[in-house]
Amino acid sequence: MSTFHPDLARGRFIPNVSVGRLSSRIVRSRKIRPTDPGTGVTVQELVVPGPKDAPPVSLRVFQPTGLKAAAPALLWIHGGGTIMGAPELDDRTNIAFARELGITVAAVRYRLAPDHPAPAAVEDTYAALRGLAERAGDLHIDIDRIAIGGASAGGGIAAALALLAHDRAEIRPVFQLLLYPMLDDRTTTRTDLDTLKVRLWTPKSNRYAWSSYLGDAVAGPDVSPYAAAARREDLTGLPPAWIGVGTLDLFHDEDVEYARRLSDSGVPCDLDIIPGAFHGFDLVFPKAEVSREFWRRQARALKGALWADRK
Repeated sequence: MSTFHPDLARGRFIPNVSVGRLSSRIVRSRKIRPTDPGTGVTVQELVVPGPKDAPPVSLRVFQPTGLKAAAPALLWIHGGGTIMGAPELDDRTNIAFARELGITVAAVRYRLAPDHPAPAAVEDTYAALRGLAERAGDLHIDIDRIAIGGASAGGGIAAALALLAHDRAEIRPVFQLLLYPMLDDRTTTRTDLDTLKVRLWTPKSNRYAWSSYLGDAVAGPDVSPYAAAARREDLTGLPPAWIGVGTLDLFHDEDVEYARRLSDSGVPCDLDIIPGAFHGFDLVFPKAEVSREFWRRQARALKGALWADRK
């Protein structure tokens, strides 16, 4: 483990508090205040049909004001270990994507564990993807230029969604934007990790979250890759990816390994490692230059994937 990034030095004072059943429910009970998009971006709540025998799925949709022609879109999946969180958590960056890139950003509100274990989250996000495609005309979305992405557990769900969409072959996302994704439940069994400088997401939090999502199957032989994307052996044919993770992140090793396996499978993958950055550093210190640059790199990756062949 490296030392804290100079821009994130105050992170060493963040207590290593773990998330459990009670604390996660307390967090879930607190409504996240939405961010006013200001001028140039509109926001609306869109409801689409859910998975079979499941409730409808809602999305928080940001679009450039006055969008008339078909443009790319990003389906965004929030973090929170699959046990907490909401789309409003990422309003600030989603608004920025819409404004700066001229795209639609749809942040999905998926069902949370342990009340709704796997595969509820990935099925909800697939329903959201399908709903965007079905409403493409109304929303001015180019269905051939839809990216999927997310942070932490959302990044892991996005990676699983890429597998599910590939296998169902109905809608094909063109890009994966994965921020410090939670990919591998088997990390819960590791005892060799140096977690002294890990912040925000601890091994104990990780065990609780994966157990909530997978139940007794966690770290066992029968976990579906639609629940933990790292379980898929063959990654051939998936959309190109960008993966960003810090060296002080609990998910560093699994993210680096997944990026290697994508590349080895012939899937273009840019791996962006941030020295001295911990999990969720950009949420805790959004004004730090390292956090601003982290977002700019995401924006460049999205722009290259969604607009590269357009004048």
